[in-house]
Amino acid sequence: MSIVRANGLSVHMEQLRPPEAVPGDGPTAVLIHGLATDNLASWYLSMAQPLAAAGLRVIMYDLRGHGKSERPPAGYTLDHFVDDLTALLAVLDVTGPVHLLGNSFGGTIAISYAARHPEQVAAIAAVESSPPTAAWFERVAKRLVAAAAHLPHEHVLARISAERGEQASRRARTARDVLVATSLTRDLPASRLPAEERIAAIRCPVLWVYGGSSAVVELAPDVQRLLPHARIVTVPGQRHSILIDQPDTVGDIVLSWLRQDCGLQSGPVEAATGRSGRDQPPSPTPLH
Repeated sequence: MSIVRANGLSVHMEQLRPPEAVPGDGPTAVLIHGLATDNLASWYLSMAQPLAAAGLRVIMYDLRGHGKSERPPAGYTLDHFVDDLTALLAVLDVTGPVHLLGNSFGGTIAISYAARHPEQVAAIAAVESSPPTAAWFERVAKRLVAAAAHLPHEHVLARISAERGEQASRRARTARDVLVATSLTRDLPASRLPAEERIAAIRCPVLWVYGGSSAVVELAPDVQRLLPHARIVTVPGQRHSILIDQPDTVGDIVLSWLRQDCGLQSGPVEAATGRSGRDQPPSPTPLH
């Protein structure tokens, strides 16, 4: 476990490097998780190893208030999250354009960072996410407020455990701890959002992945409107937890896009084996 100081906070981060030396400075991928129930483990257990095998330096970190990172009682606007990412990259001496991958609200942080630092971003892949729009923040805020009202009650957690299993119960308890101990539910709706013109000015390759049965796919038109060059893919039958439920499917979609649209070459492991080490996923359906 690695703890670094960034933007005045103790931030838990992990790194993976390609298993063999890559000539020169290889690309860097920064993996950003979502809010409340999430932490860097969702990326570590899904995409981190395949990305490293493909030749990327992989950086994951717990957002402020989440996982093993410091949990200040206040300071949870979008700007705080973007400032944290900016400071972390500076501390790690990451100077070249990075590939940003975001799950849920992590994708929103990625787009917001790119709107502020377009020259520092080589590509963006977002899973079950949205650009920072008022509609998305309203949706996220409602879910956080509802969770904050219900999760502190032990009978609610017991029902989640009985109906959905122990893993869902652990995630619910994690969310409860974050929501009770911080001002996240108040700060996030008060966030200053980037001007739409700044978002539309992002020119790097962009990938959006949705679960076909998730309500978040309803926001795909905002992606098409603000980022018309984005490639949007929906996987039938999957929900908001697609990264955790179908990591191989998401991984193959993302790696294929990185090669086709971003010029990523096969990594040392893939070059030696001729494959990424996963079975072929079900065919995704392109939206755009």
